[in-house]
Amino acid sequence: MPAAAIEEYHGAGRPIGLGDFVGHDRPLVVRGLCRDWPLVRLASESDTAFARGLARWDNGAEVDALLMLPAEGGVIGYNAAFDGFNYAHHRVSITQGLQRLAAYSRQPDPPGLALQSALISACLPGFLEEHALPFLGPAIQPRLWIGNQVTTPAHFDEYHNIACVVSGGRRFTLFAPEQVRNLYIGPLDFAPTGAAISMARLDQLDDPRFPRLKQALAAAQTAELRPGDAIYIPPMWWHHVASLERINALVNYWWLPGADNGRVAETALDGLMHAILSFKSLGPAERAAWRGLLDHYVFGDEDPATHIPGHARGILGPLTPDVVEKLKGMIRRYL
Repeated sequence: MPAAAIEEYHGAGRPIGLGDFVGHDRPLVVRGLCRDWPLVRLASESDTAFARGLARWDNGAEVDALLMLPAEGGVIGYNAAFDGFNYAHHRVSITQGLQRLAAYSRQPDPPGLALQSALISACLPGFLEEHALPFLGPAIQPRLWIGNQVTTPAHFDEYHNIACVVSGGRRFTLFAPEQVRNLYIGPLDFAPTGAAISMARLDQLDDPRFPRLKQALAAAQTAELRPGDAIYIPPMWWHHVASLERINALVNYWWLPGADNGRVAETALDGLMHAILSFKSLGPAERAAWRGLLDHYVFGDEDPATHIPGHARGILGPLTPDVVEKLKGMIRRYL
């Protein structure tokens, strides 16, 4: 059974705003969100026009690049021994990366090349003057991803994410957070993309190592984006991203939940690491007891401190800057 289509935004001509994404807790495709960007228009002419247009903003700063042998099929992952990754890591300028992509595009079986998570303000400073999403504040700094037919397996971010395709095409396959059990995630602290990834390939559903992958795919949502299209991915949603053309480029914007158009100092992933350290070695009864406390104080819908006078709620009250600093101090003492 094919995956369901990701919901598409239909705003009846009204200006789109951040509220159209955040708070709905589901992915959303916005066709043509950045169709008026100059680089998107150049990409519609040709790969060469796109590459020349992008290179004119290049200040020569080096960015991360992953290079895979043709035998890897462009799928980022682990090596055969599982003691490293299946790519070589390089540092190149945007222009150098574009030149390599142009050369590879003339080969029948090219290596996979991906320029990853390049902070645009650091390598293409002039780009930001002509390419922006007006409903996002300046604290949310965009990043650029360029490559050929490379696939990033399913992974999650704890950030809100708006990704805009500016050249080529990308197929997004998304899984709700509860599908984690069916995606066979690799090590949390040893991952080729920084974020933990699925070890199962969506094009190998009959792999006997991953029998529940079919369940994940039955619950998946998918969309194919072309230049000018964008997708909103809520925090914690797993997303598998396949680049489809000889040259593909995407600009994305990340920001943390609860932040005011920017970042906050701590991330919820830190909490997961602390939980593994604190609870994993406990016996079943103790883990069950702590699960009850976490549900009561953290994950439950009811306020656990309504019976305490407001001035005395301490860390159970609003997370003001003073309370946050108090919590950090307590955590440091415990560790």
